[in-house]
Amino acid sequence: MMSQSDPRQENVNRHDKVLIVDFGSQVTQLIARRVREAGVYCEIAPFQSAERAFETLAPKAVILSGGPASVLDQGSPRVPDVIFSSKVPVLGICYGEQVMALQLGGKVAAGKTREFGRADVEILAESALFDNVWEKGQSYPVWMSHGDAVIDLPPGFVRAATSRQEAVAVMADEARHYYGVQFHLEVVHTPQGARLIENFVHKVAGLSRDWTMRAFRQEAIAAIQAKVGTGRVLCGLSGGVDSAVAALLIHEAIGDRLTCVFVDHGLLRHGEAEEIVSLFRGHYNIPLIHAQAQDLFLDALAGVSDPEEKRRIIGRLFIETFEAEAKTIASDGKGVPEFLGQGTLYPDVIESVSFTGGPSVTIKSHHNVGGLPERMNMKLVEPLRELFKDEVRELGRELGLPEAFVSRHPFPGPGLAIRCPGGVTREKLAILRQADAIYLDEIRKAGLYDKIWQAFAVLLPVQTVGVMGDGRTYEFVCALRAVTSVDGMTADFYSFEMDFLGRAATRIINEVQGINRVVYDVTSKPPGTIEWE
Repeated sequence: MMSQSDPRQENVNRHDKVLIVDFGSQVTQLIARRVREAGVYCEIAPFQSAERAFETLAPKAVILSGGPASVLDQGSPRVPDVIFSSKVPVLGICYGEQVMALQLGGKVAAGKTREFGRADVEILAESALFDNVWEKGQSYPVWMSHGDAVIDLPPGFVRAATSRQEAVAVMADEARHYYGVQFHLEVVHTPQGARLIENFVHKVAGLSRDWTMRAFRQEAIAAIQAKVGTGRVLCGLSGGVDSAVAALLIHEAIGDRLTCVFVDHGLLRHGEAEEIVSLFRGHYNIPLIHAQAQDLFLDALAGVSDPEEKRRIIGRLFIETFEAEAKTIASDGKGVPEFLGQGTLYPDVIESVSFTGGPSVTIKSHHNVGGLPERMNMKLVEPLRELFKDEVRELGRELGLPEAFVSRHPFPGPGLAIRCPGGVTREKLAILRQADAIYLDEIRKAGLYDKIWQAFAVLLPVQTVGVMGDGRTYEFVCALRAVTSVDGMTADFYSFEMDFLGRAATRIINEVQGINRVVYDVTSKPPGTIEWE
């Protein structure tokens, strides 16, 4: 949690706030996104630190998330007593409903049958939670995922909805503004769930719709000015939306006392380096150092095929290059930059706190400038640390970033190195860049770019026999990948029409020398990851 003296906290304190207590659900972030979409500021805290978070944040409402535990297990998580004694409105979801029922005097037992997936609930009573969304006597689709169930209601509650398994699908205490829902209203599979959350924060809790990017922009600028004072800020540009928006916001706050460093590692997409330099130097006139370190990175990657080793090399060289440029800036006579600007987002903050307090499995390491502060002894300026990705895009539009830049697909820090399984060479990167550019061009022409979370080409370390012009070829295989997702945590492959895939494959094979076969990746996440490495 941020201290009371932190300018960011002072800005947050101006808003009505919701605290989301996380009991370990994989979709807790979706609850926060729905609350933010309703124009209300919220923060997530693990149940272990929820009491401290409640006292620090002083929320006007609390939402209890789902979770993998059973409330019947000894030592299972509980809600801090201060939340119920505070008399603020509370909404419990799945595990949140069960733990609320148990702590307020109800009874929970293992369900006669488990409910997982789509289900229908029948509305038994009118409620402020249902206002203008669900009607008494009607049935509505929801998404269930539970084994336990509330079998005896706590005093003061009524059963407001039930399911076919006769579970307490919704329990309500209208006098105390306490509600529990057995289903997950934060997921898209509960079609009107977002409207129920909106009812809770606005009609039940009476919170203001005052969380907007226009207001955030002004507050963030004031917070940056208060923190930096007359100091100087160094900001690393990766070419992505997050670092670009952070840089624009800092520049708006302190002007030329910001210097951006763009480390060009030679692993970017076609025309990307030129676009970044033109945008920041030309359009925004922001001081920018273009560190052309292509040879340094590519020489170090020569012969390296292990994906984790690639990431380690790229991360290390990025830091070393950034440090070297920082020393150059320090010797320019204008003083040493005291602050490091970063595009850290709220999901990064959330994920830095382990829910269980123990180690988690590392699927793959992430390249980020987050390793710089300890090495460089600089204070952090992270103006986006309260925002989700969609909010950053909205803020980018508010700041005037071109739509093509704001809406661009995510791109990994290690760049094309992890889209080139096996060894990385200049020749393979040139082939991959051209294929990737053609693929994205076809996606844009088809009007599909904004419908897809991420799309890219992968150059496989496999060569196959082909026939071109009556001659034998032995060239690389190109894999195409496109996924839909809400937050990148899970993803489904995009179902292109076969005609589209045929057109894209034909162009790649005809226009890219070195590729004679194209395949499409239909793996979801899980079991696969979005990137191949």
